[in-house]
Amino acid sequence: MQPTPTWDPDSHEETVETFEAIADEITVKVWGGDWCKDCRAALPDFAAALEAAGVPEDSIEHYPVEKDDDGSKIGPGVEEYGIEYIPTIVVEREGVRASEASAGSSGEQSESDGEELVRFVESEDVPAAIWLADRLRESEQIV
Repeated sequence: MQPTPTWDPDSHEETVETFEAIADEITVKVWGGDWCKDCRAALPDFAAALEAAGVPEDSIEHYPVEKDDDGSKIGPGVEEYGIEYIPTIVVEREGVRASEASAGSSGEQSESDGEELVRFVESEDVPAAIWLADRLRESEQIV
């Protein structure tokens, strides 16, 4: 996921500030494919937003998705995360399992899985970074 060099962080200050506020607390999981025109259109600007916000590269996980003969998506984490459309972007808070956050117990998730804060699926009416930042602010995940 290469950032778009022409993406202007000054034009998206609120989005950048939102991701800056949680940059060290999140893992960003991105499912996409080079064959997917929606991914090629959306992901470079999203990568530029994360770069502008200082989200560490090791906090961004890429999952390549292929299309099976029947049209279904296959690849790492596709079944676990219920990926049907790409791009799909999941922002998780690190170090807190969703089951711990909601039930106070260790649950069944692996330690690498965090609490899902927000999910962008395929195309919304605004770019992925803006849409995700708006949902994070609305859900009061940004303090």
